[in-house]
Amino acid sequence: MKRWNPDTVGAPVGRYSHVARVEAGHELVLISGQIGALPDGTLAGPDAEAQTREVLANIERVLAAAGARPEHLVKVFSMVAGTEHLAGFRAAVGEVFARWFPAQDWPTQSMVVVSALARPEIVVEIEATAAVPR
Repeated sequence: MKRWNPDTVGAPVGRYSHVARVEAGHELVLISGQIGALPDGTLAGPDAEAQTREVLANIERVLAAAGARPEHLVKVFSMVAGTEHLAGFRAAVGEVFARWFPAQDWPTQSMVVVSALARPEIVVEIEATAAVPR
């Protein structure tokens, strides 16, 4: 897999690459939107930072169940319920991505701010796509 930022567009404004190319010989793994729920179903906390950390932990667990690791992520799509939750979301993503991608070889990423998610207490949901070598 190759990730890069062409010099023909502006630099990314966050921890992401503009382009990711998946070469032949990879299997796609699609991960449904994950929320910050602990294994017992309760939320990791009421705030975006705690929920985002658990969302990313859930993604890591789902990846492992599929025989993949965070470095196999190609695309991450995040939904945050309100701009007031962006600081906590960004803090958690920054910390976890620094561990997952120490060479700063970020996956492509999109993020939207929405008015609400499936339940009022859920403030972050993230879905992802990974490419695992066969």
